[in-house]
Parts: sequence; structure tokens; C-alpha cells
Amino acid sequence: MKIAFILFDGITFLDFAGFYDVICRLGQFPAGEGLEWDICGPAGEIRDEMGLTVRIGKVLPDLSVYDLVFVPGGFGTRGLRHDESFISWLRGASGVPYLVSVCTGALLLGAAGLLEGRRATTNAPAYTLLEPYCREVVQARIVQDGNVITGGGVSTSIDLGLYLISLFAGREAMAAVKQQIDYPYDAQGIVMYSNEGNH
Repeated sequence: MKIAFILFDGITFLDFAGFYDVICRLGQFPAGEGLEWDICGPAGEIRDEMGLTVRIGKVLPDLSVYDLVFVPGGFGTRGLRHDESFISWLRGASGVPYLVSVCTGALLLGAAGLLEGRRATTNAPAYTLLEPYCREVVQARIVQDGNVITGGGVSTSIDLGLYLISLFAGREAMAAVKQQIDYPYDAQGIVMYSNEGNH
């Protein structure tokens, strides 16, 4: 599996780091054999909401070559969803097996047309911003509609990573990762729909 982590100016760093730390542990299990990932973005460096600078490994790569594309949130998403060059790049992920976002990263997937006909979620204060982009905004912590998996507010990034560990490697693998990161919580509010949009 090959993962693209999408970073941009104005991200909420925990949105990225919580998911990144958890999902990269997939490589410990047979289901994650050969796991690779790239830190991708629109420029060589990005700055999070509080000024932390992160170096980007791949600038505007072809997203169609990845198995999973992950988009975090942050206040930077508000303006970036109107940035045609960035959104056009993100559209390149349309055929990727798994599209994943946390918090307002869903706004960017939506702006790229990747949530059309799908149910999705985001950070609660941004529900109304997400509505034009998807079939239905579901007020839940994690929503899976086919191959599109969206998470709610910031700390959901950890639960989202664990959910995907369970999806790819099973519940025992998820339990092992929870023990590694000393995470005693069980995710609440997970809603799943099939590709046909049914429960």
C-alpha cells in the first residue's frame, strides 16, 4: 500500500500527526507489508496554523499512483477550497482506492468533486460548509461511504487511523496499536454505508 499525506499552509497539525502516527504502524502487520508513504503538498515547505514549518517530500505528485490519499483539516482549508490549481491537483485522486479526510479536509475533497453522491462528515462547526459538496452531512465521528472515509474534529484523526488499521489488518491489529500508543478509548459514532449508499 502506498499512502499520500496531503499537507498545506494552515493545516491543524494534530489532524495530520494523529492519523500519520497510527496508520504508519500498519507496516508491522502482514496486511501492511511493503507500506510506503509520501508527504505531499503544493510547495517545498508548508506552515501549520501555529507556525510550525514542515518540509514536503513530493511537490504536486501524480496522486493517481497512490492507494490511499489522506487530507487533514485546518483553517487553511477555507481559502484553499477556492484555489483552482490545488483543487485541480487533488482531483487527480478521483480513482484512488481509498479517499480519507479528517476535520475540514472534507471541504477540500468536496471542492475537488470527490464527495459527490457520498455521505460525509467534518468538524461540527463546518457542517454547513460541507453540505453543498456531498449527498448528506452525517453528524458522526467517522463516516465510511464506500471507499470514502471521513472523520470529524481534530482528535478523530487517531480514531480514524485505528479504524483503518482494523479495516485493513483486523481488530487484533487495532488492539495491538492501541496498546502501543497507550490509547484506552473506543471510538464512538462510526457510521458505514455501502457503495450503493445503503447501510
